[in-house]
Amino acid sequence: MVQIPALPNRQRGVALIMVLLAMALVVMLASGMTQQQSLRVFKAGHYLAQQQGQSIALGAEAFARQILRRDYDEDKEENLMVDSLDEFWAANAAVLPLDDNGVAEVQIDDLGGRLNLNDLVGANGQVDPIVRDRFVQLFAALGITAVSVDSLVDWIDPNDQTVTAYGAEDGQYLMAEQGYRAANQPFTTVTELRLIEGMTEEIYRALRPHVTALPVNGAGINVNTATAMVIRSLHEELTDAQAASILEKREEERFENLQDFMALPEFAGLGLKSVGLGLQTRFFEVASRITYDNRVVNMVSTVFRTPEGEVQTVHRDTGQKNRITKEPFTISEG
Repeated sequence: MVQIPALPNRQRGVALIMVLLAMALVVMLASGMTQQQSLRVFKAGHYLAQQQGQSIALGAEAFARQILRRDYDEDKEENLMVDSLDEFWAANAAVLPLDDNGVAEVQIDDLGGRLNLNDLVGANGQVDPIVRDRFVQLFAALGITAVSVDSLVDWIDPNDQTVTAYGAEDGQYLMAEQGYRAANQPFTTVTELRLIEGMTEEIYRALRPHVTALPVNGAGINVNTATAMVIRSLHEELTDAQAASILEKREEERFENLQDFMALPEFAGLGLKSVGLGLQTRFFEVASRITYDNRVVNMVSTVFRTPEGEVQTVHRDTGQKNRITKEPFTISEG
């Protein structure tokens, strides 16, 4: 029988250390793999919840489109195609309870009562003088002096020449710390205003409720939904008090024909033009906020209602928050 000589104490110590190091390495690898696996599981769960929230937001948008379609059908049945702020779609934010303690909030905002930035320049590339005057009067009503309406025109028109000395083209924008060029095309979103020469956050916030960036020209201003400042923009001699008086009368009874609006005593002697004024809205914003699985998903969709009542989505934005501002109205399953 052959005997294996015992290892010296020093060699036994080295072997033990190597075993311990190997075990520590295995533990570290296992721990790292567990952390990575946990991270992957968390990311997958977050992605799934986000996708579920976005799917619910799309469902909320579809719900809003149905509301707008129903509103059209009711108006057609009454043979009175008028949109106003006293209608169901405009009055409240709908709250729809979801399973698993979630909730979907949906708000429809009218875009017809705002000035369309893209109406400043027509399809032929020429400035619309009536729309330009209304923007000038809107700026005056809001006390905006640091930004020129001509800068808005230059942002849209296809050439690189300023329309007046108060305009702004590539020459001004390229001198910025991080230079850029004028778009020379229609506004795609109202947030582009932040890029206009002289624009500040204060001015932008003052303008934001009264302007929109629609993808078409000539949609017109809905006098039943126009803000007080948009009413003031219709003529340079209109005052805050007169605009407030018009809104009070509209709240008592909406305008069901344009002649009644034009005949208001506040407009007497002004020679107000009815060009671009109407009683219907074609474009709306649908703001959705979905609270689901301890996560919040926001979506703001721009929708277009055709003359035949079909409601189509033209744009979606998931970057806007805090857009639900109206009084909530809970809709039960029944």
